[in-house]
Amino acid sequence: MASSLRSFLLLAILFFMQNLAEAATCNDCFVHSRAAYYPNSDEQGTERGACGFGSFGATINGGDVSAASNLYRDGVGCGACYQVRCTNSNYCADKGVTIVITDQGSSDNTDFILSRRAFSRMAQTTDAAASLLSLGIVDIEYRRVSCSYPNKNITIKIDENSNYPHYLAFVIWYQQGKSDITAVQLCETQNFACKLLDRSYGAVWTTTSPPSGPLSLRMLFSSEDGDEEWLVPVNNIPQDWKAGETYDIGVQVNI
Repeated sequence: MASSLRSFLLLAILFFMQNLAEAATCNDCFVHSRAAYYPNSDEQGTERGACGFGSFGATINGGDVSAASNLYRDGVGCGACYQVRCTNSNYCADKGVTIVITDQGSSDNTDFILSRRAFSRMAQTTDAAASLLSLGIVDIEYRRVSCSYPNKNITIKIDENSNYPHYLAFVIWYQQGKSDITAVQLCETQNFACKLLDRSYGAVWTTTSPPSGPLSLRMLFSSEDGDEEWLVPVNNIPQDWKAGETYDIGVQVNI
């Protein structure tokens, strides 16, 4: 009898530990937190976000964007997408809203400061949205989800402060999937010599001595489970690249 009891307790402990391990590594589980919204903004996001997206950051994803605190991750979190839903059953819809991180910021222990549009879209109805806005800060739960930009490839915009051919800075747009861009190389297409770029801030990458000739990018995508994969775009950056121009690199990812 004692042996059977010990076996039962051992199995119960193993089952409990397995559940703990699965919970600790669950990438699709919701995390409880709080969210506010930009009180002085219009419906969309800000054009001066810490990710360096500029006016694009106010309109991407229909304006369903957010600033993040810890999830900003020194800029690595820029462009990441999250499902955010408030938890008050009187006002909040089950689906919530999918947002894109375009800025850094926090307010009273929040993980997100949503655009006014995104904050309202967590509600069940227009009247419920008004009630949420009056609260200002609400309890939420969130999880990382894949970004989706149908019919869009990853695109770079050359920063207006770039100075051909001495200084090159650009920001990366339309990053699909759930992985982070953790490194970027700029390569000469003729001899395949590559240079590792610096993350200046947010999603902005820079070099003070760009290679010459037509250029290609190599981007390292890193997933939450530790997998890493280099992506080599199809289209090149032209030899006579210009400040302020955008270039479609010809590929999209969903990893």
